[in-house]
Amino acid sequence: MIYIDDVSWDKDGLVPAIAQDAESGVVLMVAWMNREALQLTIDENRAIYWSRSRQKIWRKGEESGHIQELIELRLDCDSDVILMKVNQIGSIACHTGRQSCFYRIFKDGEWEDFDEVIKDPKDIYR
Repeated sequence: MIYIDDVSWDKDGLVPAIAQDAESGVVLMVAWMNREALQLTIDENRAIYWSRSRQKIWRKGEESGHIQELIELRLDCDSDVILMKVNQIGSIACHTGRQSCFYRIFKDGEWEDFDEVIKDPKDIYR
């Protein structure tokens, strides 16, 4: 597991992890990983994060079914950001029911929603 020691973990033992659609290149989301989440991501070949709000391991799609299958794993030049190229199951990565968490655009001095909701979150999460 020497590769885990190559990551520059922050003071809380976390590193930001970017999920990018492997086919389209769309940035889907950013979350956090700890050592365990990174190891599980590698072992299970799917995106697994550390939930800062719940203080536990979070398997993307465990409730929604919108799993991120790992295609490629990269580490940036400073070793402090992980990039995962993924196959996003169900085309929804955001808890708002959108493809990407980056659905707001700054226009005319304010943030506007610009991506459509693919599925109502009430129909995703029970």
